[in-house]
Amino acid sequence: MMSVQLTLDKLLERAVDLFPDRELVTKLPDGSTHRYTYADAYERICQLAHALDELGLEQGARVGVVATNHYRHFELYFGPACTGRSIHMCNMRLPDHHFVHTVDDAEDEVLFVDPAFVEKVAANADEFESVEQYVVLGSEAEIPETDLEPVTDYESLLSGHPTEYEWPDIDEDTEYGMCHTSGTTGLPKGVPYTHRAMYLHSVMGGHVDANAIGERDTVLPVVPMFHANGWGIPYGATFVGAKQVFPSVHTDPESIAHLIDEEEVTFSAAVPTIWLEMAEYLDENPEVDISNIDRLTVGGSAPPESLIRRYDEEYDAPILQGWGMTETSPLGTLSTLRKEVTELPTDEQYEYRAMAGFPVPGMQVRVIGDDGEEVPRDGETMGGLEVRSPWVTDHYHNRPEENEHAFTEDGYLRTGDVAVRNELGYVDVVDRDKDMIKSGGEWISSVQLENELMAHERVAEATVVAVEHDRWQERPLAIVVPTGTGELSEDDLESHLAETFPDWWLPDAYEFIEEIPKTSTGKFDKKRLRDRFDIVLEAEKEGDAET
Repeated sequence: MMSVQLTLDKLLERAVDLFPDRELVTKLPDGSTHRYTYADAYERICQLAHALDELGLEQGARVGVVATNHYRHFELYFGPACTGRSIHMCNMRLPDHHFVHTVDDAEDEVLFVDPAFVEKVAANADEFESVEQYVVLGSEAEIPETDLEPVTDYESLLSGHPTEYEWPDIDEDTEYGMCHTSGTTGLPKGVPYTHRAMYLHSVMGGHVDANAIGERDTVLPVVPMFHANGWGIPYGATFVGAKQVFPSVHTDPESIAHLIDEEEVTFSAAVPTIWLEMAEYLDENPEVDISNIDRLTVGGSAPPESLIRRYDEEYDAPILQGWGMTETSPLGTLSTLRKEVTELPTDEQYEYRAMAGFPVPGMQVRVIGDDGEEVPRDGETMGGLEVRSPWVTDHYHNRPEENEHAFTEDGYLRTGDVAVRNELGYVDVVDRDKDMIKSGGEWISSVQLENELMAHERVAEATVVAVEHDRWQERPLAIVVPTGTGELSEDDLESHLAETFPDWWLPDAYEFIEEIPKTSTGKFDKKRLRDRFDIVLEAEKEGDAET
């Protein structure tokens, strides 16, 4: 067999060779639309490659990108990687001290920055230990007044360079990129990715039992490109030559709905909140047409079954739930339906579609109990979720202590998720290990309570956290955002949950708030909520929480 290195330049060259006129579309911050083709993008990526050479960046050097989803960011997905360097996808939503840590941890030598984030970068520039050059992602006229130095604009950086480039021979195990975890339990951890990992992840993304992205699709990656490689979607869509639509700053439900309508989007991916808010917008604006949508992927947190049903019934737009992590590039499981499941009654099929899903081709999954053995595949016995795949990282950057306990001797990643698995192989993530509630020695899943709360017609969002209890050590506290379409009381929610859960699972208290705080990656920020509701509950109810 031929020995061919699986590197990202081959993804790009396939798109340019077979689909040179396929469009890449960006909704720019000012509301105008930028359109060009894979052939156009390739020429600019070649110019970028020459510019990186001119900056004196050596092989293996990292460049940081602080940007939303747009065509220049797309070019940076390939320019550094295809020249043997690495793109560090920076999360600008992190608190300043975490943001600085990620830049220093990655040892970024150049920062490419959207004009809108220049102020944030400038405010922290004195703390950066390795950055030698700043590039504003725009034209010279778009550079805001700033104290950053040295600074240039992206268009000037590219200008005058050749539009062809001879890509170097790169070993497929070379790092092409790095993302950092969101740092909810400490400083963010760097996760390096190799060419081979993303090449294979892209192949998997086109598989019929995964996202099934093909050249006929028009793909809208709403998920930020700094979040786990934009879930790998820009790379996978490029590999198959699909049209791509980038929203830049326009990620509100109105803008997303209109982009789907105007660009005839067939596939999109985002956290559940995006699709929940878009459904509410569409209810009020029925003239907006999203009928071209063939499927939507949800990740970051579990969507309630009610949301999946709503998109089926009202828009004929199936929602697939995906599970993954920064460490898994990220896709690990997807709620595609096996043949056996499609033959079940409809209500049972929805139960499967609300699970974390079935391992995608190439992903090995197991659930391990406290005894170190795999738990029974009965859909009930909980254990720690462990995964292994060519696109799962084998180490954290500069974190030897974490590396010692994060990986098993036989090469599996301990994900930190608590899960169950059924006889058909489907995985249901019950909770993050740190978010499980231990009440009187028994475990309660915050995720299952959240999903059922959000199935209530007058609940917009809900999350559940553990609070201290004077008798049972921990008890659930439900934090709820009402829809505002009618009265909603604790009794309403208690009755609703009691239809599904035993009494001792039911929250001891409910808090109604206007908005649930989110992490930098769009997940519910339970750490902030635990700090905000740092209370001790007393055993006031008769038989309270008896198990």
